[in-house]
Amino acid sequence: MGIRYIKPVKPNAAEGLVAEVYAQIKRDFGRIVEPFLLHSPLPKLLAGAWMVSRESEVVGNFPRSYKEVVATTISKLNQCNYCVDAHAIMLNAMGERDIASAVSEARYSKITDRKTRQLVEWALATRTPESEILLMPPFSRAAAPEIIGTAVFYHYINRMVSGLLGKTPLPSNRTWLKRPLKLVASLIFSRSAKSPKKAGDSLRFLSEAELPADLSWAKTASNVAGAFARFASVVEDVGSFALSPEVRAYVKEKVDFWNGEFPESGRSWIERAIKEFTGPLRAAVRLALLAAIAPCQIDDDVVNAFRKYFSEDSKLVGALAWTSFTAARKIGTFLHTTPA
Repeated sequence: MGIRYIKPVKPNAAEGLVAEVYAQIKRDFGRIVEPFLLHSPLPKLLAGAWMVSRESEVVGNFPRSYKEVVATTISKLNQCNYCVDAHAIMLNAMGERDIASAVSEARYSKITDRKTRQLVEWALATRTPESEILLMPPFSRAAAPEIIGTAVFYHYINRMVSGLLGKTPLPSNRTWLKRPLKLVASLIFSRSAKSPKKAGDSLRFLSEAELPADLSWAKTASNVAGAFARFASVVEDVGSFALSPEVRAYVKEKVDFWNGEFPESGRSWIERAIKEFTGPLRAAVRLALLAAIAPCQIDDDVVNAFRKYFSEDSKLVGALAWTSFTAARKIGTFLHTTPA
């Protein structure tokens, strides 16, 4: 349905780092899809986003089909219809058509495989920190960096996609057309989904960085830890570029006290939250808080108010990325590895 509000770097016009990252995405993912394209106004951010996706979800020892179940379920939880369709396509590419349909349509009782059902239940609980299944997750300590990494990445990318993309990657959003269209689209990804890939192969795109303490769940897998450390460093840089210290401090404070709950319907809550701000600060805080807590409520008015003061595509992408990852990191603190 297309990228809204910004003009990404087209693959045939890419140069330097963007071209290098695009080439690896095409090789390992099968296609340079819009959720990666939308990062291209900020080349290092593109590299980091691809890196955490690849090293947690695309490669590793834990079966990718299970990680796609987590990605699809979290997208359903976050009401990111685009990502639900996209990862149903990936599950179809792996031969998991029944599971793809069950998760896409929230018919979780139709999932008969016990391991898959447990992962769905875990993914659905990731925004509920008091949930018992988060304390005793249905995966091993060794698998935790890949599973939690996939979950944190999708809590991030769902927010970016909700802000900048349409409702589906498919040519039509009509319900009766979706299943056959997903099956056709899955053929694009089936070969790359099954091809062998080397863990850590994306880390060369960015310089080493220190892993923040709140991402310590990644430390037992060096490729996942390296990817998230680099991404976290880049996101902080683009946040400093796109948002003022005052805006970042206010949003960080709000997210620190947030426990994953969905806000009330409508936008009266956000207007109350930003009433002390005016002008560019008000526009930036509105966009940032919505991206963090209620990305589905981002619309033309919210984006246009932000673009009135910050016209560059890189500012919009950077503001959304910093706030989206701030929320995703907070959700990551709810998640636990299985005790040794």
